[in-house]
Amino acid sequence: MHELAVTESIIEIATRNAAEAGASRVLAIHLVVGDLSSIVDDSVQFYFDFLSEGTMAAGARLMFERVSVELACAACGWHWQPVSADWQCPHCGQRQAKVVKGREFYVDSIEVEDTDDDT
Repeated sequence: MHELAVTESIIEIATRNAAEAGASRVLAIHLVVGDLSSIVDDSVQFYFDFLSEGTMAAGARLMFERVSVELACAACGWHWQPVSADWQCPHCGQRQAKVVKGREFYVDSIEVEDTDDDT
């Protein structure tokens, strides 16, 4: 259910930045989402379609870029992508993994229509 609050934030960020740029509407919002972020794309899209009505983001496309989990061994520095829940370092065998990638969640960019555009 946290997707509701997250989607409200996405809309606020996109519309605020679009307005500051003098845009007439938001065409697309590019999101970066780590696999460990617990964000469900379909839920965000569902809430976005409903919450964006009546805003300059209404009808905008949400573009999701997924980031896979990447770990780094604190013992030897080896980086790898785990294939299971076993986060043992495949290089040295230690269990001192730290998440390097996969927790991301942010608005990467916004495509807007300028107020001067005729399209």
